[in-house]
Amino acid sequence: MLNKKETKVYALGQHISMSAHKARRVIDQIRGRSYEETLMILELMPYRACYPIFKLIYSAAANASYNMGSTETNLIISKAEVNEGTTKKKLKPRARGRSYLIKKPTCHITIVVKDISLDEDESINRDYLTWLKKNRWKNKYTGMIYHDMYSNGGIWDKK
Repeated sequence: MLNKKETKVYALGQHISMSAHKARRVIDQIRGRSYEETLMILELMPYRACYPIFKLIYSAAANASYNMGSTETNLIISKAEVNEGTTKKKLKPRARGRSYLIKKPTCHITIVVKDISLDEDESINRDYLTWLKKNRWKNKYTGMIYHDMYSNGGIWDKK
């Protein structure tokens, strides 16, 4: 049996009171980035979802330094996902004895941090990081673009 050292550590936040859609908007910005760059991004973003995600990333880095003895400069966010949690429900009294249901969504956030110095093949890590730096700002959607959208006339040619 091979003795393989773990290179990934995670932090899990459950029942965070916000919509999963709003948390995903922030998570998509930090996925695949380094730990220090992620902290800077989260401090400057104006969203309410940034604070619990900031705490989770800080916790994942603390777990990595305690469990694996790794430094913060070698950490990257390898996986970050948001799942929907339970919905808190309460009743608000309305006129004429009626009630109105108020739904407050919750979400579960998982942050997985990877130490790139503990991998066996360092060349793969360097290649991956250079690829990330090169392709980070490229457009995701390089498919077909319709430049001449109105060239066929459409409804404007009819009289």
